[in-house]
Amino acid sequence: MSYYISPRFLDKIAVHITKNYLDLPGVRVPLILGIHGRKGEGKSFQCELVFERMGVEVTHISGGELESPDAGDSARLIRLRYRETAELIRVRGRMCVIMINDLDAGAGRFDEGTQYTVNTQLVNATLMNIADNPTDVQLPGSYDATPLHRVPIIVTGNDFSTLYAPLIRDGRMEKFYWDPDRDDKVGIVGGIFSEDRLSRQEVDKLVDTFPNQSIDFFSALRARIYDEQIRNFIHEIGIERVSQRVVNSVEGPPQFRKPNFSLSHLIEIGNLMVGEQQQVESSQLVSQYNRSLYSRNQSAPSGAVTPTTQPSSNGASQGTTSNGYQKQQQSNTHLTLETQEQIREILSHGYRIGIEHVDERRFRTGSWQSCITSPITGEQDAISTVESCLGQYSNEYVRLVSIDPKAKRRVVETIIQRPNGS
Repeated sequence: MSYYISPRFLDKIAVHITKNYLDLPGVRVPLILGIHGRKGEGKSFQCELVFERMGVEVTHISGGELESPDAGDSARLIRLRYRETAELIRVRGRMCVIMINDLDAGAGRFDEGTQYTVNTQLVNATLMNIADNPTDVQLPGSYDATPLHRVPIIVTGNDFSTLYAPLIRDGRMEKFYWDPDRDDKVGIVGGIFSEDRLSRQEVDKLVDTFPNQSIDFFSALRARIYDEQIRNFIHEIGIERVSQRVVNSVEGPPQFRKPNFSLSHLIEIGNLMVGEQQQVESSQLVSQYNRSLYSRNQSAPSGAVTPTTQPSSNGASQGTTSNGYQKQQQSNTHLTLETQEQIREILSHGYRIGIEHVDERRFRTGSWQSCITSPITGEQDAISTVESCLGQYSNEYVRLVSIDPKAKRRVVETIIQRPNGS
């Protein structure tokens, strides 16, 4: 199967990789290339095609590897992979790159509910340090003065505005927004169906029928065509014998004839898939499940606790706050005038409020957790929520967070309570 490589994509990656292997006098070349764009547009797959065409070896790091129960493990992993890849370049004498998929998912901050751990800080700091000193990357506890070979780093993601701003500055990371145009889509979709004998006109018609769908929609569409034959296969042998026939069968793997890849059939199945997408978007079942909660919050006075409170064993009232979680209301949780003024200051700038807590053990690793399960709607709601959080977590650290919704970053973090209510 011959897949299509976008000329723009090929040019961007080829230039970045080659430039990092050349010694250009007086030129500071960014080590990292960040490829970002909408989900499902084939960023990672296009990268793999370019690497294969250029004969480049790849060391992969997943965004899921950028977090660990032990502080420092993720940063050590990045440094170790970098040094290993530099050694591959020296030993094999060919181009190698490091590719980090979904960097924003592993190191990005999406809202006040996203924990910002020590590992997140160390990952950002490590990538910044490597970008600034690409030939001097050391492992903790050891030092090797021998300069390493420079290793280009390719990272992918959907929204790089969620990343730490100094990491993505131009001197460290070169950005490339991947938004395939119609010609790119036609070429990629034509490659997906290249073995199915679809003409160029049929591919054009298929792309124009679903103009708002991403590339992975058409790949999933091709896979869906085989469902009919697999369904018939299951009915023929009996559902009880599927496992015996498919896994380690002496008869060998089952053979299927070519499915119906006519344009009309593809459009029919595609419309079914679009209907499933719309069903997910329109169901909004969570709003139905929480409708009673929302109605209680709207009917209750501003800043008041909803009337579903019950006395607890220690005399404090146990209630559902306007943010939808159970908190203890204690008499000693009234906010200081200074904290109330901070809340007003945050809201006056149009920022969102976040509230986070952590116990003494996790405080050392920075593993803060959010106290909020739904957005704060006003000053009284914020004060009530903060008081509830202080009451519930009276023996933990609690901090107030100011979040800029436009820049999607934190502006201020202030600890307003320490263990034992101090």
